[in-house]
Amino acid sequence: MKKGEFSRFLLQPQYAYGDMGCPSLIPRAAVVLYEVQILDYLDSGHVDEFIALSPEEQNFAPLSALLEVVNTLRSFGNRCFKQSRFYNAKDRYKQAMTLLTNRETQSDSEKEKIKSALLPLYLNLSLTELRLESPKKALKYGNKALEIDSANTKALFRVGQAHLELQEYENAQSCLIAAQAKKPFDSDINNLLRKVVSYKESLDKEKDLYSK
Repeated sequence: MKKGEFSRFLLQPQYAYGDMGCPSLIPRAAVVLYEVQILDYLDSGHVDEFIALSPEEQNFAPLSALLEVVNTLRSFGNRCFKQSRFYNAKDRYKQAMTLLTNRETQSDSEKEKIKSALLPLYLNLSLTELRLESPKKALKYGNKALEIDSANTKALFRVGQAHLELQEYENAQSCLIAAQAKKPFDSDINNLLRKVVSYKESLDKEKDLYSK
């Protein structure tokens, strides 16, 4: 089937709900008609072919082939993330990341392209780990993103979120102030920064209380 194509499948009882059917929904021994339309899909054929290569063959494959595979894996991951299948999303992102980090780059140009492809993966992994309530791992990937682009607003925000979850309010505030400097009118950044300041002030008051 092709994208947008519409098909019907008529299934006999033994290939559907059997002689019992599904009480209140499907009669006994019902012949079932399924209507299926392909709305969208991701072609993973080239991904499977690339992964089947030996590490040496992968390393000597054209960089363009590797980047195409990585983009497809990231798209798979994004789709899983939108469906709240965070562990599946994480697996796809890490698979793409591993393919990139295993590449033995031959030139400065290749290195820059690898870094450019890694950046969104690190950002996606950081956000996914936050959804999985793993702030330490989220912090690790956020920092990896900052190693590539120290002024990246999303990376600063992710690291700030991770520090907040770890109750490291000073570090969270520092990252979010840096992010706010890049995007002063971003509501997500401003709201989180207010939350961090509030938590930090409460903690400082508590410390003052116990120090007396």
